[in-house]
Formats: sequence, structure tokens, C-alpha cells
Amino acid sequence: LARYRAAKQGRAVASERAPSMPRQAPSGFQQLGDDGTDSESWPQKMQLMELMDERESGGLRLLSDLTGGGGAEKLASMLGSSAGSGLSGEAADLDHRKVLFGANAFREKEPKSYLELVWDALHDAVLIMLLVLAAVQLPTELVFGKDKSTAWIEPTALFLSVFIIVNVSSATDYVKERQFKSLAAKLNQSNKKVVVRRGEQTEVTDAEIVVGDVLAFNAHSLASLPCDGVLLSGSDVKVDESSLTGEPDPMPKTAEAPFCVSGTDVVSGSGRMLVVAVGPYSVSGKIKMAVYHDEEEDDEASPLFVKLNGIVEDVFKVGLAAAVFCFLAMVALGIVYPSFRGCGEEGCWDFLEVEWLHLIEYMLTAITVLAVAVPEGLPLAVNLALAFSSQQMMAQNNLVKHLDACETMGSATTICSDKTGTLTANRMSVRAVRVGGVTYSAAGDSKRSLGRQLVELLPEKLAHLLAHLICVDTMDESFLEVNEATGATGFKGNPTECALLSLVAEMGYDYAALRHDTPGRSLATAARGKPFMFSSKRKMMSWAVPLPRGGYRVYCKGASEIVIARCDAMLSASGEAAPLSDAKRQQLMETVVRPFAGEAYRTIALAYRDLPGVKSASSKELEATHSTMTNADGSAAYVAETGLTLLALTGIADPLRPEVPGAIERCNRAGIDVRMVTGDNLDTAVAIAKNCGILRPQDLEPDPAHAAGERPKPKRALEGREFRALVHRTHADGSLALDEEGKPEFLQTQFDKVWPYLRVLARSSPADKLTLANGLNKSTVFADAQQVEELRREGIVVFPDRQVVAMTGDGTNDAPALKRADVGFAMGVAGTQIAKDACDIVLLDDNFASIVVAAKWGRNVYASISKFLQFQLTVNIVAVSLAIIGSIVFQESPIAAVQMLWVNLIMDSLASLALSTEPPSEELLARPPVNRSTSIVTRQMWINMLGQAAYQLGVTLFVLFHGAEHFHVLDGHDVDNSKPSVHYTILFNAFVLMTLCNEVNCRKLEGEFNVFAGVCSNAWFVGVLLGTLVLQVLAVQFGGRALRCAEGGLTTHQWLFCVGAGLFSLVWQQALNCYSLLSRRVDARRKRIKKKPAHGGAVKFMSRTGNGFQEFRRSNPYLGKSLSTLRFSPSSKTAPDLISAVAGTGPVAVSRPSSY
Repeated sequence: LARYRAAKQGRAVASERAPSMPRQAPSGFQQLGDDGTDSESWPQKMQLMELMDERESGGLRLLSDLTGGGGAEKLASMLGSSAGSGLSGEAADLDHRKVLFGANAFREKEPKSYLELVWDALHDAVLIMLLVLAAVQLPTELVFGKDKSTAWIEPTALFLSVFIIVNVSSATDYVKERQFKSLAAKLNQSNKKVVVRRGEQTEVTDAEIVVGDVLAFNAHSLASLPCDGVLLSGSDVKVDESSLTGEPDPMPKTAEAPFCVSGTDVVSGSGRMLVVAVGPYSVSGKIKMAVYHDEEEDDEASPLFVKLNGIVEDVFKVGLAAAVFCFLAMVALGIVYPSFRGCGEEGCWDFLEVEWLHLIEYMLTAITVLAVAVPEGLPLAVNLALAFSSQQMMAQNNLVKHLDACETMGSATTICSDKTGTLTANRMSVRAVRVGGVTYSAAGDSKRSLGRQLVELLPEKLAHLLAHLICVDTMDESFLEVNEATGATGFKGNPTECALLSLVAEMGYDYAALRHDTPGRSLATAARGKPFMFSSKRKMMSWAVPLPRGGYRVYCKGASEIVIARCDAMLSASGEAAPLSDAKRQQLMETVVRPFAGEAYRTIALAYRDLPGVKSASSKELEATHSTMTNADGSAAYVAETGLTLLALTGIADPLRPEVPGAIERCNRAGIDVRMVTGDNLDTAVAIAKNCGILRPQDLEPDPAHAAGERPKPKRALEGREFRALVHRTHADGSLALDEEGKPEFLQTQFDKVWPYLRVLARSSPADKLTLANGLNKSTVFADAQQVEELRREGIVVFPDRQVVAMTGDGTNDAPALKRADVGFAMGVAGTQIAKDACDIVLLDDNFASIVVAAKWGRNVYASISKFLQFQLTVNIVAVSLAIIGSIVFQESPIAAVQMLWVNLIMDSLASLALSTEPPSEELLARPPVNRSTSIVTRQMWINMLGQAAYQLGVTLFVLFHGAEHFHVLDGHDVDNSKPSVHYTILFNAFVLMTLCNEVNCRKLEGEFNVFAGVCSNAWFVGVLLGTLVLQVLAVQFGGRALRCAEGGLTTHQWLFCVGAGLFSLVWQQALNCYSLLSRRVDARRKRIKKKPAHGGAVKFMSRTGNGFQEFRRSNPYLGKSLSTLRFSPSSKTAPDLISAVAGTGPVAVSRPSSY
């Protein structure tokens, strides 16, 4: 490198710049490039890195010096590659390049070892206190204890309990980190790029790209650059380098500025580049290695974690207060009070000895109370639930990048979905073509394909022009791939273009040969052509190629209404161009485009224009913009794309996925609004929306003038331009007003008048998606009671909290909207790398039904955590209550510290594993989304927790105060403290068995009576429950002094009592459910009474017999009727049947009095 830099400064010739570097080739490899060159003569890795480092100053000079003025094509040859055909693709050559230049991948940060995770777990404050106290207790008991032979047992049991808790937590984290690594590997496999090898385009992963590859890119589907390179060829290539340089404007890439940097995004055009640096040796790779290598990403807290943190803080405060109270009570009653009493019957107290020995025990008990009270198992339960859900979602085509997206998706209230590939199958085919004034349909002739019809019925000149236009005006990255095993034809690249290429194949043409034989379109003559690549702003694509007789022809394809508006002529059946008036344009829209759209076809128009005055692809005439005509986004249109001659209109069908209507119906039942956001025209979008259920009957109104006989109600279906005009401030001329930052000025109040009605947004831009996500997030319609009531009358229900938005996207420009949405879904098949980088979840099958799967699993995460929380808080209430009562009455907890740790192990680690792995049920989608602002602890959960805690506390207190008498055993608090008692062993066993049985109850959150429903579907739950039961039996019968259990365990009679107490908690839960059901019905009755409208009214009447005014009311719906305020005119007589009707069972409409 030093020699190279010295040479660069003029102190050596160019040939001396490359240092002599040792090279190692794979065994048996001859180190020859694809062109036969010896790899020893290839440019060095450091030379190529220096080339990219100096790209802004001396890069071009270095490239010229290195290649002798030959440029990028010469550099490709020097690297054993070819600008036209790329590498050979032989495995040995690719491996050798990875040895010489590095692989296009970064060394993954190794997950923490098991011992490192153990060390992290040992930093828990409560566990540290327990270890310290156990370490102090052990020598103290051995020195000062009454029974030194058994003094080691309880401290050792404490050490063992901490050991088990730490290892269970570490094992869980160990498995979780490796799951993350596996998910990351699968995500990397979905990052695909296109390289040229053996002269053919080949799809590879980012990691398979090597130096010397020819990488194809475009702004549509291959926009993210995964490595450094030098531009070989391109058209209108502009790259967003803001992430690297901070420069906001896209940088054009030409022969004068050919260096393309990894980590940047192509925002315009398409081209090919020679790969010169990969992985950690690329520009962005070196930055990443230097800055981020040792840093870890911070996980943002999810809404669920925010709620749980609040609960943990509250419970910790209560537990700390209980621990302090227990400690002070035991000190006061066990040490201070006896010392002031002086000498007892057994002699005087040794104050120092009592304080020293008992103070440690009291402190141990208090800290154990705190350990039990603090729900430190919640993070474990959340991580388990999220990891389990993400693993299961992966099996159902949801690749979760951010775990908290699982839970957030459970609160989703709105899904804004793309149409193509998500709602539809993304298997497009041309179903109809309008050419030469005649419509040809695939359904019109069962014996001939549409392509054969066109070839046989159209003039040869017209058929060839149609095929030639399609072949030229499609991207290189769109091609057909034949499976040699099955013979089936697969689509690669843009599905719409592949459908058109498939039509060309049906017509008998070879699209690759047509491209190759067309000057300006083949790889060898690409510089003579001029492509105008597709973008969502223009909604069209064009390609200018030279004509044999001179001049250029521009082939165009794009959205039908945009292309037709730019056409001045249309080809007839004979191939002659006829003028196209405004009336004929409108006729085409009404008779062709709208019927196509009514069949849910995507309509693409094909047109061309001859430019005889253009001499070359660099002609200014091709770059000129129109003075009045604009693109879809308002920017000036190219003159070359105006004054077109319409060749054909195609109807491309993308069939609706069969599972989508059912999935949308499930969303509707779940309270999730589904909105379609698509770039297709309005009629096509409406047809698809009606078929899949996004537009429901209540969203439509009769319209005899419409082909379908009905149309969407106002604001239900909008085009992008109409939507933008409604939600932004506009000038008097209809143009959008801009804010201080030069962006359209968004009006939230206007948006709030639109979005509750909106179901379909057609001809939308990526900016519309961002506006939609931003506006929905900020909307406060739910707080406006009047508007909510008005919407309810129209059949529209507004969720009573902030909207939680899920957004799908596949394009590069969708990335901001995916970032802004609460949950962003990127398409795994059709999505760009940038969209995948910006999203939270990747849909591996691009299927809307997979989004519903994510919603169900997201709700299941919330439900699983609620189940665990319900279980744990019940245990906390009982354990803390027992500790407080014991400290006051007996100056000790009836449940020993080691036994409390055992209970803590059950409820923290094992219960979190059992309850966090519950599979979702379909009932989850029958409930509305979870309100983000409501407490996670519901009323039913409070009933379950307090009811079960009251029962368990009642049983344990009975055993505590009357158990010794009932079971005919010695009272536990009278037994020598060094010897565990049968009395307290019964209490401990009964408490644990009631806790285990309540674990079954806690599987249900809504007061369901069948608590065993679905229990066999969760093997984890059954295994943990049975395993815990077996461990409890072993602990009681054989744990002995280590677990403060009686020697020899319990008798059959004592076990039957404990088991009966545990099983009765299942029966007690049924009583709690009955109480909950009755209380809900009473509350519902009260609400109906409170909201029921008054039974009464007033009638003012006039008749020939007299005039009058009658008021009537019911004082109470359940009591009789009462009349009041009966007033008549002085000389009137009231018709008796009218008064009878008014004073009867209620107000009855009377058309006229009988005496009238």
C-alpha cells in the first residue's frame, strides 16, 4: 500500500504501484481468469480500495492510470471478467476471488457464550443479595448455630436455588440469541441481486457477489447497491448518497462520475456496474467495521413493555414496603421487645447473641419476600412469548425482524395493503388486447391462445410492431425462466412486464433475440439507446432506439389514462395512423379501459413516436421537457413522450388469491379496517376491492349509469390526486400549497374528515402512503364524540384510541411509509432491498393472509403475557400476605426462604415457559384490538386474581393456625427452628399445589368455564405442569432439610388434603366465573337503563272539534304510564280516539281524528 501511494504521488511508475502480495488459491486451481489471464496480473485489492477512496478527487485519474485509459471495460478485462458477459460462474473461480478480494459479507458477531449469559444473569440485584446473605449465613450458622451438623443445609439450598434460577434464565437467553441468528440468516437469504454470468442474467444473494461480477441495477426492483463498483453502462442513473455524504440531491452517474458506492440507493434509471470492492473492503463496509463493529443496537420498548414496566414498578414498591415492614416487625417483636422485657422464666436474654443470629434470619426472610414480590419473570415471559411467536410466524411466511412488532401487530386497527401480489396472486397474464380497433380476448377462443389469435388475425407488420415494442420497452431484469425439470415458465423481475413477455412468447417471438437484434437495446449497442425508466411519479416507461433509415423511435408503455392523454393518433387495423381526437380518447376510456377495469384487469397502453430529427441518444431533443404537459406528480413531461401514436391497449389479469376474501372477513370481525392502496386505476381497484370484501355492501350505492350498476359512496374510493387535494391546503388554481420546508401543507382536520370513509386509494404515490400512515397515527377522531356518533349512524365504527397502522410496501419509495407505520410489511418476493431494510416484518409469500396470521400471533403475545401476569400476581398476593402475617404473629415467615425461592422458580421460569407458549385460538380474532391506553390487568383478571388469592390465603391460614390440631402434628412455630416441621410442610405443599392448579385456570382470561379447552394442543404447558408436579413430590418427600421439608415427607392423608385443596381451586374458579357473568349482566342492564331514551313525547293537534296539546311520559320503563300537562283550547273538544292513542301503550301515529 505504501508503494502504491508513493507511485500515486509520482515517485514510481504505474506498473510499480501494486505491492507484491502473497496469494493463496484453492487446491488444484490454476489462478486463471475467465479470459485466460493469470490472476497474478489482476489489480490488487488495495489498488481497488484506493480507487474508491479517491473517487471524488483523483478517482478518474487513478482509473485511467490503472487501465491505461481503457476505463471500466478495460478494468473488467484486467479482473478476468467481461463487460458484456461477466464472469464464467465456475465455483473455483468464485472461491478464488473471495480469497483474493474478500467475501461480500461481514463476520457475524458471535452470540454470547453460555458462561457470559450466566455472568449477566448474576448481576440481578435480588440474587446478589441472596448470595451475600447465604454466604454470611453459612459461616455464622456453623460457628454460632445450635445444630452445626445441619447448619450448612439451608445456605446450600439457597445457593442451589439461585443456581437453578440463573441457569434457567441463561438457557432461555441462549436459545433466544441463536434463534435471532437463524432469523438473520434467513433474512440475508432473501436479499437477491442480478449479476451477469456466462452472458446471462443470474439471481444471487448479496453474499454470493464477488469482485469482477457485472451487477445489474435499476430504480424499480434492484435499487440498493450491496458493493462498490464502477459504472459500465447506464441511462439516467441517479443515486441517493445522502446516507453516506449527507448530500440531499441524487447524484448522477455517468462516464465522468462512474463510481457507485455500497449502501447507497438508485433512485432513477438503470445500468450495470463492475464490482470492485465487497464486504468490509467496500466504502460503507469500512465505516461499518470502524464504527458499529462493537456496538449493539438498542431495542425500543414496545407498548406492551411500557405497560409492564409500570406494573413492575408498582409491584416492586408494594413488595419493598412489605419486605421492610416484615423486617421491622420481626426485629421489633423478636429482638427489641424481648430485650426490654429483661429476663424470662428460662433466664436472661443474651442481647448480642440474639441480635446477631436472628437479624440475619430476619433480613433473609425480608429479602426473600422482596424476591417473591418482584415479578422479575415478566421480561423472561415477554421474551419467551415474542421468540416463540416469531418462530411460529416464520413457519407461516412471516419473517420478523423486530420482535416487538409481533406484539404491536396485535393492537393493529388498520391495515393499508397493496393490491398486486398481496391481495392478488401476482401471476399476471394478458387476458385481452385492443389493437387496430378490435378487442381480442383469451376467453373468446378456447382453441387458440391470445398470442396465436394476434399472430393469425393481425397483419404481420402490426403483430411484429407489437412484439417489438414489448421486447424493447421492458427492463433487462424482467425475463422468463423455464424450469428444466417441469417445463413450467417462471417470472423473474416485474410481473407486469413478464406477462407482456409471455404474450410475446405465445406469439412465437423470442424476446431475447429481438432485444439482441435491436440497435440501442442490445448489450453491445446499449450506448446508442436511451431508456426513460419507469417510476411511480411518471407511471410510464419509454425506450428510444435508432431506426435503420435514420432518426429515433421512442417506444412507450404505461398507465392507460396517462398514455392515451399523450397520444395524437391511433393505428388502425391496416396499420395506418388515424388522428385521435378528445372525443375518441373519451370513447376509448368508456368502451375499452373501463370495461377492462370492470373485469379487474390492469390496463396498460402501448404507444410509440418517431423522431426523425434525433441523431444520437445524447441529443438534447430527447432530454427536452414539455412546457405544459406534466407527469402524474406534477413534474414536467419529456417532449419525446408526447405526441404518441397509440398501438394497443392490454388488459392484464392478476387473479385474486383465493384465501384473501376469507382473511379480510376475519379482519372485519376482529375490528381491523382494511384499506387498499394501489397504483392501479380506480375502476380496477374498485373491482378487486368489491371481490375481496374491502368494499362492503354498505359502502356502495346504486348507479344505473355504471357498468356494474353500483358505485362506491362518496369518499369510499379516491384517486391519489383527489386524495391529495382533500387533505392538503390548495391554492385557488387547485395546486398544492407548500409549507416552509417546501412540502405540501398537510391538514390533519381535513384528513380526519376523509380517512374514516376511505376504503380504496387508487393511482396512489409513495408519498400518499406516507401521508396516510402519518395522518392515521396522529388522528384524534376517537376523541370527538359528535363525529364518532355521526359516523356510527353511517355504519362506520371508530376505534376508541389512536390508530395503530400496519402498512405493506414493495418499492424503494415505500420505505418512508414502512418506517412511519407502527408495523411495516415488506414483500419478500417482489420487494426491494430498501423496503426490506425499512420494514418490521417480511412477508415471504407476499400474501395478505399472512398479515392476518401476524395479527393473530400478535394478539396471542398480549394474551400470553396477560395469562402469566394473572398467575404471577396471584402468587405474589398470597406469598407476601403470608409473610406479613407470619412476621407479625411468629416473627418468621411460615414459608421458609428456600421454599419461597422454589415458588419463585415455579412462577418465574417454569410458568413463563408454560403460559408463554400457548398457541393462538381463532377466538382472538373475534375480539376488538387491544386499546393501547387501557391497563393490561382487566376486570376479569382482577376477579380471578383476588378470588383465587382469597381462597389460597384462606386455606393456608387455616393450615397455619389450625393445621397442627387438625392433622395431629406438632405446631410448626413451636418446633426447634433447626428441624423442619410437618405442619409447615403441609402448608408449603398445599400452597404449591393450589398454585399449580391455578396455572390451569390462568389459561383463560375472559371467564371461560372450560379451562381445559385446548390444553392438549400445548405440549409445553402439559410437560411443564407435569414436570413441576413431579419435582414438587420429590421435594416434599425427599427434599428434607435442604428444602425445609419434614423428614420422610407427608402421609397419604396429608397428601390427599393438599391435592384436594389444589383441585378445589378449579371448582372455585367456576364460582368466580359465575359471579363475573352475573356482574357483567347486571352492569349491562344498568347501562341499558341509563342510556334508554325517555318514554314520552308531545303531540300538538288540530281538528274540527277543537285544538289541543298533549304531553305524555313514562316515569320508569318498568312502571306504569303517567299522563301530564293536558291542555286544550277553551272552546275545543278533543277527538277521543286521538287521546286514546296517546294515552295507550305508547305514542301511536294517527292519520286523522274520527270526527274530522
